Amino acid sequence: MISSQRLIFEDNPDNRPRDAHKNSPDQPEPYIASEALKKAVNLSIYLRRPLLLEGDAGCGKTRLASAIAYELGLPLYRWDVRSSTKAQDGLYEYDAILRLHDVEVQKLNKASKYSAHSNNDENEEGMILQNRNPGNPKHYRKFGPLGKAFRMSDRPAVVLIDEIDKADLDFPNDLLTVLDDPWEFTIRETGETVKAHKDYKPIVIITSNKEKGNLPSPFLRRCLYHYVDFPNDTELLKRIVEQHYEIHKENAPPATLIDTAIDRFLTLWTTGGLFKKPGTSEFLDWLRALHKFESKPYKVTQLKQDIVLPYRELLFKRQDDWKNSTKVS
Repeated sequence: MISSQRLIFEDNPDNRPRDAHKNSPDQPEPYIASEALKKAVNLSIYLRRPLLLEGDAGCGKTRLASAIAYELGLPLYRWDVRSSTKAQDGLYEYDAILRLHDVEVQKLNKASKYSAHSNNDENEEGMILQNRNPGNPKHYRKFGPLGKAFRMSDRPAVVLIDEIDKADLDFPNDLLTVLDDPWEFTIRETGETVKAHKDYKPIVIITSNKEKGNLPSPFLRRCLYHYVDFPNDTELLKRIVEQHYEIHKENAPPATLIDTAIDRFLTLWTTGGLFKKPGTSEFLDWLRALHKFESKPYKVTQLKQDIVLPYRELLFKRQDDWKNSTKVS
């Protein structure tokens, strides 16, 4: 059993415990966390408060949750928020239509042999694997990412609530009723109350791109906040490249190609006047194309001289940036 109060994130995949949960990421995340970000994560774990991350797209907000879950050997449950998302979606879903279908099937078969107290095996989401009984409403509920995390009994889970700003403005405040004492929710269709274990409350990482402006003040007061800066630093990008190729056990590009690619990329990122700046994932894809797309790596001397960057399909994702790329590269 793991106590959440003793968990410390050090941004070191080698710290991964041998008894990692089966739903913990099975591959390390090539992530470089600043000292300030590591402190924010550990404060969140210690205080049991959600950590809200903001920053430019592509700066690594989403990947942090995977890095935490891998290093600490914890299950990771991801909740991708959309404009229609409601707070209940992350807790559970109830399939009333399937239950009605089973009632009709039971009538056709003239079967009445089911027990309302059947102990059939559940999967992790709380759904009965076989022999559903329409007389038992528990057979038709399915737990969402937060619901799964609340059911943990031997360690906390990491829950990623990604792009919370896409949802309705009431959504963050609705979460407050769950991500605060007494850390419980009720399934009205079954009458069950699901309460998080007092020692294993979930580690909640929330990301926002501020698409709809600032989040509600009551929600912000509940969260810890950290702004993730883009790694627009030569040495930092070199460390990211090094770790990326080390984790994926691939041969890295020549040092001169890495240095030149970083130089061209950072010049584009800082002075290119882009409407949508590429992130670290786009940079790594671009570097890979420079290294291996052709039979030989792209010539460093050519890359230094190019007016139009090669493989710009990987860097520019808007028409205006694409058209302006010949002027700013």
